[in-house]
Amino acid sequence: MEHLTVLPVYYKNKTKRIMRKVFLISFFLFFSFLAKTQSVFSVDYQSRADVKVFVVEYASQADLKVYRVNYQSQASKNNGLWFFVDYESRADKKIYFVDYASQADVKIFFVDYQSQARWVNKSKMQLFY
Repeated sequence: MEHLTVLPVYYKNKTKRIMRKVFLISFFLFFSFLAKTQSVFSVDYQSRADVKVFVVEYASQADLKVYRVNYQSQASKNNGLWFFVDYESRADKKIYFVDYASQADVKIFFVDYQSQARWVNKSKMQLFY
């Protein structure tokens, strides 16, 4: 009879461990969505884009100065540090490069140094949230 009382305690402890693992996994998944990086994907069709961008020739013409980072962990939320992903489904924003500045939602300029990346025209920041 003694061995029968041990069984429910074993399963109760196992259930607690499983529930703890499920909670931790859920917790980290939830906060990984909140801590999104600024990952972008360049789409082939304008209709599929969240934002239309035009690359300007001079930094003084830009709404946003962009630095292209090599690793997703280097990208940040919305300050011009972009990581280009390989798959559309992994991107925070889908962008389309237009041919004319008048077609663009945002004019960007690619900078050479990470410290130069920033918003020049902050009124357009909401396009990347």
